[in-house]
Amino acid sequence: MSTFEPGLCTVTFRSLPASRIVELAAEAGLAAIEWAGDAHVPPGNGPVARDVGRLSEEAGLATSYGSYVAPPTDDLAAFRRALDCALALGASNIRIWPGTRQRDSKDYSASERLAAAAAIRDMGAEAARHGVTVSLEYHPQSLTDETDSARRLIDAIAHDNVYLYWQPRPGLPLAEALAEIAQIGQHVSHLHVFAWDADRKRLLLKSASDYWRTVLAAMPPSRWTGRRYAMLEFVANDDPAAFFEDAATLRQFLKR
Repeated sequence: MSTFEPGLCTVTFRSLPASRIVELAAEAGLAAIEWAGDAHVPPGNGPVARDVGRLSEEAGLATSYGSYVAPPTDDLAAFRRALDCALALGASNIRIWPGTRQRDSKDYSASERLAAAAAIRDMGAEAARHGVTVSLEYHPQSLTDETDSARRLIDAIAHDNVYLYWQPRPGLPLAEALAEIAQIGQHVSHLHVFAWDADRKRLLLKSASDYWRTVLAAMPPSRWTGRRYAMLEFVANDDPAAFFEDAATLRQFLKR
């Protein structure tokens, strides 16, 4: 059995209300939801966060907060607004974006990288005071858009409350995926799971069964000590039927 439990990122269903997403996740047998900060739980809206947190808790679903705070473009004050929302939601983890969004890591100077690492370190320390972990999105056009940059960033941050997510770039060959997780897997908290080809076409997760089974089996031990989630992110045609099929596939991978 995998150490990961199945979850869902709500960016998968931006147009659906939070109540319906909770119903879908519960019906699919998932364990957690990562709530999107640009859709369902906007920062600064405590009442909405508390209501969504209540719905999640009543359904037995753990929560993470998928913020779009992007240090150093966003400062500690912006992070605190998102953190307040995560706390109102009851989330134990907050996702942030490493570096300015839509900017390749290769375009950063050494001083800019140091500034980003320092800002993230401060955010990790602030979150730790409230018992919330910080996880960095692992994504194209960010400071985690390739493995060496991600490794250097997490080493420069050097804070035990800051972790990495991992997801494959669309079309990433399996051998390269395995090389990535071998390098940074010790820092990984959670996964974003999907099946996209190199042209970003969304496929059913079962089409990548061998890929994901191999990745999950190869994931090295992590310094992360909490519950770990492999969270579905995006499904074919934004279709709930495809979501249910993918959720069943994911649970089979994880034996949940």
